[in-house]
Amino acid sequence: MPVNQKFQGGKAFGLLKAQQRERCEEINKEYMEDQKYRDEEDLPEKLDSFKNKYAEFDLNDQGEIDMMGLKRMMEKLGVPKTHLEMKKMISEVTEGISDSINYRDFVKMMLGKRSAVLKLVMIFEDKANGAICKPDGPPPKRDIASLP
Repeated sequence: MPVNQKFQGGKAFGLLKAQQRERCEEINKEYMEDQKYRDEEDLPEKLDSFKNKYAEFDLNDQGEIDMMGLKRMMEKLGVPKTHLEMKKMISEVTEGISDSINYRDFVKMMLGKRSAVLKLVMIFEDKANGAICKPDGPPPKRDIASLP
C-alpha cells in the first residue's frame, strides 16, 4: 500500500490515535528520565493514566485539549464551567501562553506541586471512580421478586 494514500473514517482515526499515543509516550519517557520526577511514587502508572485521560478529551486529535475538549471534560465530571472559568483554567495550566492544553503542560500540572483547578477536578474524578467498581459483562439475571 502506498505511503501517501489517504485513509478515511476509522482507519484515519486509528492512525491519529496511534500517532498521539506515540507522542505522549515520548513525553512520558522524558519525564521518566528527568531527575526532578525520579522520587515520584508510581510514576510509570501515573504517566500511563495521564496519557489515557488526555487522549480521551483531545477531541480534535491535534495533541491539545482546546476549549471544547475542556468543556466536555468538565461536563462529564459533573462540574460544568462557564466559558470564562474554562479560559481561566487553561490560562492557569499553560501560564497564559496558549489557548489549549498540550500533553506536556497537562503532565506538568498533574505532577506539579501547584493545585490547579483542573488538577483538583481530575484527582476528584479518580477518587470517585476508584470507589465505584463497575462489574464487567452483562448485568446479572434478576427475577420478579428482586425488582423494586
